[in-house]
Amino acid sequence: MKIVIPEYKTLDIDTLFLDFNGTIAVDGIIPAGVKQRLTALAEVFRIYILTADTNGNAKDQCEGLPVILQTFPTGNAREYKKELIKATGSKHCAAMGNGRNDELMLKEAALSIAIMDKEGMYGRLFKEADLCVRSMQDGLDLFLYPNRIIAGLRG
Repeated sequence: MKIVIPEYKTLDIDTLFLDFNGTIAVDGIIPAGVKQRLTALAEVFRIYILTADTNGNAKDQCEGLPVILQTFPTGNAREYKKELIKATGSKHCAAMGNGRNDELMLKEAALSIAIMDKEGMYGRLFKEADLCVRSMQDGLDLFLYPNRIIAGLRG
């Protein structure tokens, strides 16, 4: 998806990196509306779901979704997420997260979105995020309605 943001930059995003808990899931459960959005977005983007799987059910929750689930040990989550984006090609990636372990991922991505939903958001993510939204649905909707991204970032 190419997004031209006047007086800012042009984005050419083909991959979304999404944190699991707090970003697309609440207490380890992906709401039905989020699943619908992920299915629609997968027609345009390659979607990675990144998680330390705190609740132990990420695989079940992602079953049948057109996403790539990546789990990792909690001890190196920050670096793991950042390095995965770098290896994929940062300039073509957007990242969404809510936690402290998402900070480096948001900093690395071409477009970064901080999510403030029911599980809260690490306060320092404001510094790394291009946009901040109030719910996981609002975050995903930015890619379904890209003029919202333009409106939030234009000069």
